[in-house]
Amino acid sequence: MLSPKEFLHLGSRVAVDQAFSRLVKAGKLLRVARGNYVAPVSGRFGVRPPAPEKVIQSIAERSGEIVAPHGASAANALGLTQQVPIREVYLTSGRTRTLKLGRSEVLVKHVPRWMLALGTGPAGAAVRALAWMGPAHAGESLAALRRTLPGTEWHALTSARAALPSWMAQAIGSESARG
Repeated sequence: MLSPKEFLHLGSRVAVDQAFSRLVKAGKLLRVARGNYVAPVSGRFGVRPPAPEKVIQSIAERSGEIVAPHGASAANALGLTQQVPIREVYLTSGRTRTLKLGRSEVLVKHVPRWMLALGTGPAGAAVRALAWMGPAHAGESLAALRRTLPGTEWHALTSARAALPSWMAQAIGSESARG
């Protein structure tokens, strides 16, 4: 991920912006969002944008934001649903924005702090998956999560109940009391 701000030591803002504009027109760079550019990846089938995960990871590292996959993706990865999301959506502690990667768009959506409280690991994915599944499916989802999550991740999930919405905290407490 590149930004014109990183190159202001080489010339004026206008000159740097003009250079970036020329590189985009020549196909050497892709404009992902305002002030953010990436180099296209060359493969045997031609030039394509980099993988969305790599762009998202780069944004998270540069901005200090927490960025994690959407609850639908988390639910699929944890085996709670067979549905595969069509649109790529990521959740962030930063501002909402849309990234253009070639012909596809990736939505990076701001969410409340509790959805990212446990980070990007399995316990955090479980919180996002539960939020996406909703209160109606929380019990069966938590039973499956208790069987599949490592013990340390299950403990992290149960320990974070105070930071979660009441319906989720109650469901986690009920599942914890069963075992």
